[in-house]
Amino acid sequence: MVEKVALIIGAGDAIGSAIVRKFAAKGLTVCAARRNGDKLTPLIQELNEAGMKAHAFSCDARKEEEITNLFQHIEENIGELDAVIFNVGANVPMSILATDSRKFFKIWEMACFAGFLSGREAARYMTKRKQGTIIFTGATASMRGAAGFAAFASAKHGLRALAQSMARELGPQNIHVAHVVIDAAVDTEWIQGFLPDYADKKANEGIVEPSDLAKNYIHLYEQPKNAWTFELDVRPYMEKW
Repeated sequence: MVEKVALIIGAGDAIGSAIVRKFAAKGLTVCAARRNGDKLTPLIQELNEAGMKAHAFSCDARKEEEITNLFQHIEENIGELDAVIFNVGANVPMSILATDSRKFFKIWEMACFAGFLSGREAARYMTKRKQGTIIFTGATASMRGAAGFAAFASAKHGLRALAQSMARELGPQNIHVAHVVIDAAVDTEWIQGFLPDYADKKANEGIVEPSDLAKNYIHLYEQPKNAWTFELDVRPYMEKW
């Protein structure tokens, strides 16, 4: 049997790791990638010790050669990519007056250009087999640009447009492309230190749990092709629209 592989690009400590765990639990071989792959060692050990197949990779998703090499290595040495999740974040608040061209370009590279590279490589392999799922992680900034988030919002708007275009092009080829809008605070170390009312919201289920969020990615992956969802909008019950 050919191994079915899920690749999670941007396998950070919260959302990304939760997605890795969910796909591994579904029986797929998981490949987790982040800029510093050594940080994934405890997660990979945890999954391997539980009898799941998991691999870690260091990869800067902004670098075309690194992305193409990563996809090629997985296809040639591990198995067929059946799911690719792009989860790279670049949520850096800053005033427009403090946003120099270097910062703007770096945020765009991380949140948009890297998504293009990852999506394109996934499509190259999946279209040959006429099968696969590509999921992009979006944010509130995908839908509206808040004050102080011009660079991030422009990048996330661009990623959403990329996902829309890919969905329309690849859907008829049996490739499911989806975009997940996370319109809420997710329980991460940064959120714990940033939100003044974190403890109250956490106690009242007003903070998104990474593990619960990751279930939505599995739901998208398992959808029958006669009822695909392109965009999934996620928030806790108390979050304002």
